Amino acid sequence: MPVKRPKIAVLLAAYNGMQWIEEQLASILNQQSVDVTVYISVDPSTDDTEAWCAAYAADHARVVLLPAAGTFGGASRNFFRLIRDVDFDGYDFIAFADQDDVWHADKLERAIRVLNTGKYTAYSSNVTAFWPNGRTQLLDKAQPQVTWDFLFEAAGPGCTYVFGKSLAASLKASILANWQQLQEVSLHDWYCYAFARSHGYTWFIDPLPTMQYRQHERNQVGANTGINPLIARYKTIHDGWWFSQVRLITCLVGQSSDPFVQDWLRLGRRQLLKLSLSAWKCRRRVRDKVFFFCICCATAVIGNKAE
Repeated sequence: MPVKRPKIAVLLAAYNGMQWIEEQLASILNQQSVDVTVYISVDPSTDDTEAWCAAYAADHARVVLLPAAGTFGGASRNFFRLIRDVDFDGYDFIAFADQDDVWHADKLERAIRVLNTGKYTAYSSNVTAFWPNGRTQLLDKAQPQVTWDFLFEAAGPGCTYVFGKSLAASLKASILANWQQLQEVSLHDWYCYAFARSHGYTWFIDPLPTMQYRQHERNQVGANTGINPLIARYKTIHDGWWFSQVRLITCLVGQSSDPFVQDWLRLGRRQLLKLSLSAWKCRRRVRDKVFFFCICCATAVIGNKAE
């Protein structure tokens, strides 16, 4: 008898992706040892992405273009739409994909091998960032998970995420129940990781890179390397966006009543100073723990626009 191949629904959010999407789709459809169906949701574009995707789907039975659903204005809302509207019945796993990367041929096979051990319900991995000039760099997100990291960061790039059926169903239910509030969540990968961890699902972050993570001027969230991304991160914190997202996601995933969270959820100056002393259990990477401590202290001194 032939071996049953896992069936995977790949959710792909697109916007002005004509330059890269064909190469990405080829790498997804060429995944080994699995059966994939790609569902594409296109944010209204100016480069004919919608028409190209419609023609591509007409020629490829394993590609489905969802009907137009208005303007999303960002990848997060587009992915939430995909989770809400794609029927997961008949699939063994659900995966996310961006429009501009290149997957290794064994990306999904490796993820499913981990999930099939029964130890984990969700998977993500490191990636290799690459630039037009040929530069490459490993982006390492696979440091050991800590008690509260999920309230303050994602598990790595969302385009590496793969979920088991139980988590996918719970995630869909949460999105249906909180649809309006979720329109204010800017990073879908952060929310999905926070939801999973806060609801007792186990997550594996693979130290092996499973895809080429393309860097270009239109990345909504790109590789966090060098001084410029650090400055940009500080600006989002100083402007209040980051702390506002922390508070929103914390409440949406049902953690606001935890005693640890109640100690800092108001994000007042005294609460931020107290939170700074818990940096070691709020971020995974040592550098980020130090940055977290400094930012909490600095924000406590100069004020926080999220208050």
